[in-house]
Amino acid sequence: MESKSKQFKRYTVTSALPYANGPIHIGHLAGVYVPADIYVRYLRMTGEDVVFIGGSDEHGVPITIKARQQGIQPQEVVDKYHRIIKESFADFGISFDVYSRTSAPIHHQTAAAFFKTLYDKGVFIEKTSQQYYDTEAGQFLADRYITGTCPHCSFERAYGDQCESCGTSLSPLDLKNPRSALSGNVPVLKETKHWFLPLDQAEGWLREWIIEGHKDDWKTNVYGQCKSWIDQGLQPRAVTRDLDWGVKVPVEGADGKVLYVWFDAPIGYISATREWSEKTGKDWQLYWKSDDSKLVHFIGKDNIVFHCIIFPAMLQSEGSYILPDNVPANEFLNLENDKISTSRNWAVWLHEYLIDFPGRQDELRYVLTANAPETKDNDFTWKDFQARNNNELLAVYGNFVNRTLVLTGKYFGGVVPAMGELTVKDREVLEQMDAFPEKIGASISLYRFREALNEFMNLARLGNKYLTENEPWKLFKTDPERVQTILAVSLQIVAKLMVLSEPFLPFSAARLATMLKSKRFNWQEAYTTVLLPAGHQLGEAGYLFTKIDDDAIEAQVQKLLDTKKANKQAAGPELKAQKETITYEQFAGMDLRTGTIVAAEVMPKAKKLLKLVVDTGLDKRTVVSGIAEHYQPESIIGQKVVMLVNLAPRELRGVVSQGMILMAENSEGKLCFVSPTTDFHNGSEVK
Repeated sequence: MESKSKQFKRYTVTSALPYANGPIHIGHLAGVYVPADIYVRYLRMTGEDVVFIGGSDEHGVPITIKARQQGIQPQEVVDKYHRIIKESFADFGISFDVYSRTSAPIHHQTAAAFFKTLYDKGVFIEKTSQQYYDTEAGQFLADRYITGTCPHCSFERAYGDQCESCGTSLSPLDLKNPRSALSGNVPVLKETKHWFLPLDQAEGWLREWIIEGHKDDWKTNVYGQCKSWIDQGLQPRAVTRDLDWGVKVPVEGADGKVLYVWFDAPIGYISATREWSEKTGKDWQLYWKSDDSKLVHFIGKDNIVFHCIIFPAMLQSEGSYILPDNVPANEFLNLENDKISTSRNWAVWLHEYLIDFPGRQDELRYVLTANAPETKDNDFTWKDFQARNNNELLAVYGNFVNRTLVLTGKYFGGVVPAMGELTVKDREVLEQMDAFPEKIGASISLYRFREALNEFMNLARLGNKYLTENEPWKLFKTDPERVQTILAVSLQIVAKLMVLSEPFLPFSAARLATMLKSKRFNWQEAYTTVLLPAGHQLGEAGYLFTKIDDDAIEAQVQKLLDTKKANKQAAGPELKAQKETITYEQFAGMDLRTGTIVAAEVMPKAKKLLKLVVDTGLDKRTVVSGIAEHYQPESIIGQKVVMLVNLAPRELRGVVSQGMILMAENSEGKLCFVSPTTDFHNGSEVK
């Protein structure tokens, strides 16, 4: 919500720094970058002084893990993905003023100086603690270098900071059966010294600033998560770690230690602004240290605590920085009813989308905004993407624009006709049209981008309905003056759409401006009723959007199915969890014997059952077994088996079954006999 008590002279808008260990996917776009870009484009159109900051987060354990997996240096990893990410953002139209990186010298200088300022002020607490250490690798283990069993859900591949199965935040000491991800060995605990930010000491002013100061203007999910953290009581948090990749800790006795990535990364916003300042000559400090500047962080929900509690505590401790005015975090976007996962390659990657759908940046921007996870997790499906393009962008907005321009070209040589006498309906439509800049602008200012886009489409629907109802193609022969007015009104709606589409659909806005031979208007000018004067020569009519065919969508769905199949094969069989523990006495009560099937036949009217006769060594007895879909009766005569002989008899379809043959079942439901590997005599005990 815009501050009602303060007027801002400039805006500092940051977007979460993506890890440079993989490309950008649609979850990143929907959660952070598309809404941030809409907001910034709108601010620029209203004449505001704004700097839009982005950059790659190039430190932290995920980078070193990727480098170790590939047998290369961390710098090679970040160089590769920084280039891919930066180029993808540029091609997609995310309009950063600066896109920097945390491996840049200016960032190392900025982050080290920030730490040193807090250190010299005595802000940090020094603590010696027990941390896992890999004796074979000769290094302390960061959270992600430790795996083990989650204490909450028993997932066996949980990380030292989080369980990816149940989502619970963990510490390495929480894990059961911890293992080093470097060597696979059991790590040992070893003492190490680190510096901690005393968040507990900031709890009082954070409570007042957030809970009392931002209850009404921060999004419910943001406010609720912050309140929960504060209500649970804040604890000191380490700002350094034992690692050789990152910003070196700039104090004595800190050899082999770097700044923890959560402390290091948000300072990247500041260092990126300094980089922009050096290139533009503008004073970066005005955007970070002046009370008449507004700081807004666009992030995903997994970064709320860092940007609303921890980074503000850092800024407050330093003393010269402004605090964020708003942190409009989104929830998560899922893909085809499954959580997006980089490790499982379950994602729509931006750089691949731009290749598969060339020139269709706006179509994806539109769908991700229309289906944005603003208040709850939402789902992206390729079928919905196709439907929104074909049924909304193409059939409503694009269709209206194309029909209006084609008819103007046909009847008036592409020259904007003069408005004649306006009917009551004409005036109503023009009045409704003029209300949209205010409605859309207000929604954007409140970070309600889905609502703003819907209002934009309502204007397109208004124009489409007006043109369809007036049917100028039926009137031209009998009443050409009326057709002049109809198309003049329609063209003003088209021009208004061109202006108002700029924050959401910048590529099609540019194409429409070319079709109209129009200049690019600012937001204030959008309030004007007549944007295209009578006599203005239009350009050539064209299509803003085209149909997306089934073949293109089926190819994307098949790509995901192939990914799912590959993941399943790589993961191996999905095993059922172990059953409850039994005592030895319970096991000893089962009489397991070797035996031989001497007769077999299909049970009448039972598709799954075979009637077997088994020589148990003790006797020959009948057993009914549900293996008919896996074995033909004649193929299993003479088969050696293991059988539970003291199972209570049970009547099945009129036949008394006197035992149970042991079978193994794999993850695909296939069965095989459990049988002795040597020719033991029938009746041998299995112990």
